[in-house]
Amino acid sequence: MSAFPGPRPITGDRVELAADTMTATFTGTITVRGILRDGQGFAELTLPTAEPQQWRDLEHATRHWYTLYREGGELYRSPMLTLVSLHGGADGAIVLTGKP
Repeated sequence: MSAFPGPRPITGDRVELAADTMTATFTGTITVRGILRDGQGFAELTLPTAEPQQWRDLEHATRHWYTLYREGGELYRSPMLTLVSLHGGADGAIVLTGKP
């Protein structure tokens, strides 16, 4: 599945993320959802806590893409996204917001 995500969250248990300077696999509760802000669509990816080096790599990234899985099945494959924001969420989570 690779259509742009809607506002209803898609929750998986593993994501393979690639950015400018890194590739990583995150496991745990991972959520993808589409958000609309000022008439423009964005994809928001919420990851469990990352290692400090992963956080630094993501801070320096300009583009990223990812594939979300649940129980081994692919749920969502993002297009190439431009990183718009990166911030900490609840319980130490990382929230990446990107636009196509």
